[in-house]
Amino acid sequence: MARQSLRRSSSPRTRLSLKAPDHLAQVCLELPDYSEARYSAIDFFQTRSSRDPTAQAARIAEQFITRNRALMMRLDARMEGDYDGRDLWLVVSSGRSVGAIPLFSATTARLDFGLVIQPRFPWPGIGPMLAEMGWRIAPVPLRLPLLHRSERRVPVWVLSFMVLTRLKALLDSLDRRFEMIHEPRSAPRGTVNWPRYATKSLPSANFLSVPCVFPDLRDDRLVKGAIRIAVEKQLRALETQKDQGAFVQRLIEFADELMRRVHGVTPYLPSSSTLATWLHRPMRSEQFTDGLQAIEWTVEERGLAGLSDLAGIPWTMRMDQFFEAWVETVFCTIARRTGGRMKVGRKHETTHAVNWEPPYLGSQKSLIPDVWLEWDSLTLIVDAKYKRHWEEMQAQPWSRLEEQLREQHRTDMLQVLAYANLASTPKVIACLTYPCSPESWHSLKKRGRLIHRASLSAGPRSVQLWLTAVPMAAAVDAISTPIADELRIALGRL
Repeated sequence: MARQSLRRSSSPRTRLSLKAPDHLAQVCLELPDYSEARYSAIDFFQTRSSRDPTAQAARIAEQFITRNRALMMRLDARMEGDYDGRDLWLVVSSGRSVGAIPLFSATTARLDFGLVIQPRFPWPGIGPMLAEMGWRIAPVPLRLPLLHRSERRVPVWVLSFMVLTRLKALLDSLDRRFEMIHEPRSAPRGTVNWPRYATKSLPSANFLSVPCVFPDLRDDRLVKGAIRIAVEKQLRALETQKDQGAFVQRLIEFADELMRRVHGVTPYLPSSSTLATWLHRPMRSEQFTDGLQAIEWTVEERGLAGLSDLAGIPWTMRMDQFFEAWVETVFCTIARRTGGRMKVGRKHETTHAVNWEPPYLGSQKSLIPDVWLEWDSLTLIVDAKYKRHWEEMQAQPWSRLEEQLREQHRTDMLQVLAYANLASTPKVIACLTYPCSPESWHSLKKRGRLIHRASLSAGPRSVQLWLTAVPMAAAVDAISTPIADELRIALGRL
């Protein structure tokens, strides 16, 4: 049946006034990354009991999509309407980012809704990977209003890491400032309270206890006391997550390190007005503002994923950057095992400039492979692609794949082969690396299909194209062994 747009469904003859639903049964749209979800707009906006449910849902949906378009771009997500002749659908498409953001209601103009994009590879596997990578890539809070309610489907440690990272940055950047100190000293300093000395110290024979008032350059004790309160709360939350894996223990050790830095400070629970006063200090830095926000989140127990019913924290994480960092970790182990010299694009070590004549007419300014391993006779160039291509190509033959998917894969191949032209060794391997589940990886390994190869002629040089998959799991040694063995064969060492 032919599909129609939202505008056609909401023609002037059927236009109805926008009325907020009496009760929002579902306030959160949820889907995995790189996927699509469809929601009945009539059920989502609860217009089924109205006189013309489709027309009213179409109008609300059109405004809902328009109002939230910019917000959804923060998570690399898109939403559109689709009418199939029977029902009106909200079609939500996700991309390379995961996270949670609030969404505006089209009827109340308030942030009554939310969007949550989960990683398609489960959190229990991503946590150990983050720890194995040294937390190089991690969830990042967004400068957006809080979600309507806490996001209980995200583990505690995800939000704890964001908060602890901000608290560490706050401690590192905490200004020292002059404070008026009131304390007894063995020798006079500043202003001496002689009446107190004469009436308190001398009668009790405390001749070396001189009450003094003097300015001293010290860390902000109240802010550090608030940091201590926040770290203690995060530690208690993390203690409940020990069964998630050893990586949680690393977070606890991270929190313990912060506790040691504030151990001698008296805990201080700041009020909302105190936090507001701190936020209006002159010359405040971004680290100071973010750190105070993390203290506020913790003190008010926001977004602790099941420990509170209060509002949740908007956040995001780029899964393509996450996967690139994971591939970098795997090939770092391979480089150590095979004696290769490794360079990574994240540090701009693999950047090769593209020189245009004249320069202002150029488009692509440089080529930046993700990972570059080099030996005397061989160069391995790795391009990590966080896409579904590997899963789709394993599920069905090339001829049956959608044309868009095949075109994207061709683009990936041309890109990595362009990188191969940058190498100067006699042998070059251009490797496209895709993610897969641990189950798929073990199946491929058992069948001897972890690496798909193709050879190309490039004059005197030997160029090979490899397609391989890296599982989203933390067993780095097991993952790197088959690839390292194949590289030893290519190097003539086996």
